[in-house]
Amino acid sequence: MLAIGIDLGGTNLRWCVVDGSGEIRHRGRRPSPKPVPQVVAALREAVAECREHFPEVAGVGLAVAGTVTEESVSSVNLDWQEVPLARELALGDLPVIVENDMNAGAYGEMRFGGGRGLQNLIFLTVSTGIGAGIIVGGRIYRGANGLAGEVGHTVVDLNGLLCGCGRRGCIEALASRTAIERDIFGEIRGGRSSVITGLVDPDSGLITSGHLAQALQEQDPVVTDVLERAAYHLGIFTGSLVNVLDTECVVYGGGLIEACGEFMLPIIRETAYRHLIRPVSPDKLPILEAALGDNATVIGSAMLASVERLGNGS
Repeated sequence: MLAIGIDLGGTNLRWCVVDGSGEIRHRGRRPSPKPVPQVVAALREAVAECREHFPEVAGVGLAVAGTVTEESVSSVNLDWQEVPLARELALGDLPVIVENDMNAGAYGEMRFGGGRGLQNLIFLTVSTGIGAGIIVGGRIYRGANGLAGEVGHTVVDLNGLLCGCGRRGCIEALASRTAIERDIFGEIRGGRSSVITGLVDPDSGLITSGHLAQALQEQDPVVTDVLERAAYHLGIFTGSLVNVLDTECVVYGGGLIEACGEFMLPIIRETAYRHLIRPVSPDKLPILEAALGDNATVIGSAMLASVERLGNGS
């Protein structure tokens, strides 16, 4: 069964037609508009384009970075509060499923990625912030209010740095790309030399994941130290999540992991295994990089639309 998967982010709107084996048959993208009427118009255009190529699509899965309930979507990235997106988008004969982007990514990785064949996993993304999608018993776990997976403000160090949420030691304040950028510039301003200064202006620049990967290749001591510390905190965080959820697998995605996972994941794994309450060998609890990369969300949302059309739930 063919279905449309759409990823509505704060920067880009991406869409795909996905078949029953998880293969992308058609794709497109454009910058994301912000006002709701413009978003709805852009979504309708994307769906029309997909149906022009594949008239037989069975449904639309729409993933949004934000809080998704049955009635509405609230998104900081889009500056939305309780927008009834599914109702606004209603496509008549074509069912529309709206889902949080982390949940959709987790579902995609379970179906066709690093968690293929498993029923219980955590999908973690590390980028500007840190978020998660949780699969329990082969289904998305949303919690009582649809907020499960909002893990970025889990405290891992009571004496840690102040987070934007007002608490100290949140994992986002210690290990997101934003936190890593802050720590690198702090080291440079403190007198340490780094190749980053040749790539980015410390007073106005943005350190991208690509810059970090380049600095690692050049064995830059500042970037190496900061990323090692961030990976250590992520390892503690991962161990705690596994202790709570008893998952079969942890899948890491996001721009930072895609660029620097080869360096960071071994540290994350080693630290996480040391903080588990029960001894687990790596083959019994793999901690992996996302196999689907950026496509996890669009593939997952399309699969959710297919599942809904078939009447199996999610």
